[in-house]
Amino acid sequence: MLPRNWKRAVRSLTAALLLTAAVTAVPAAAHADTAPSSGWNNYGCKPSAAHPRPVVLVHGTFGNSVDNWLALAPYLVNRGYCVFSLDYGQLPGVPLFNGLGPIDKSAGQLDTFVDKVLAATGAPKADLVGHSQGGMMPRYYLKFLGGAAKVNSLVGIAPDNHGTTLNGLTNLLPYFPGAGDLLTLATPGLADQMAGSPFITKLNQGGDTVPGVHYTVIATKYDEVVTPYGTQFLSGPDVHNVKLQDLCAVDLSEHVAIGTIDRVAFHEVANALDPAHATATTCASAVS
Repeated sequence: MLPRNWKRAVRSLTAALLLTAAVTAVPAAAHADTAPSSGWNNYGCKPSAAHPRPVVLVHGTFGNSVDNWLALAPYLVNRGYCVFSLDYGQLPGVPLFNGLGPIDKSAGQLDTFVDKVLAATGAPKADLVGHSQGGMMPRYYLKFLGGAAKVNSLVGIAPDNHGTTLNGLTNLLPYFPGAGDLLTLATPGLADQMAGSPFITKLNQGGDTVPGVHYTVIATKYDEVVTPYGTQFLSGPDVHNVKLQDLCAVDLSEHVAIGTIDRVAFHEVANALDPAHATATTCASAVS
């Protein structure tokens, strides 16, 4: 039986971690493209034979290139990957909290960033790992902006692939102190993510996937933002949909925790990036 207040405990822990990250990482966020952060965004990094593709991390709504990845970026760097992260979807007058602009324009920013990473590393293709909006937005880049020719795989952690409700998106606000005071309902990035929006309709029209890209979706049944959680899953010939609790039944991570601190999810990300050397993901992966 789950503790009565398990959701509140997870949310409180995650909020504390993210608030600490926001306080300590603001200076780094302003120049994340040029300053290495715990070994990532190092443009001198050259992919190895074991890991021949750079990994581009795509933050979620209200996130940024540093705070969203304080755990996953070092996790991947320590496993020998060249790792990069970008800021996208900035709105004028809204500092730190990104992923709020029109999502088609954000996909254009991702396009530019991937080109920059490929030019720096000399790799022909990259792998993308995104959290929340960051797991969904790249699909626009792949489908409409020619990204499929430059990307080997897309790993979405709790992505809102088929949209969600405005109430779900506003459930994110308590995790980002101060964000609510800066935003209005006219925020394009929120409107685009609503189920049934013109953006979501266009994104999924004609199929969820494009040929040549490997897709992985990692979802948690405790997601309170993208609901029901099954709407995160994709349909297509090269898709691997994973429910976190099928890997570790006692994992209580919700929407924010699965992408920011959950090492069980991180292990499954590593498996998706290197399927030839994948190992079983279990509860023990949390301490590996």
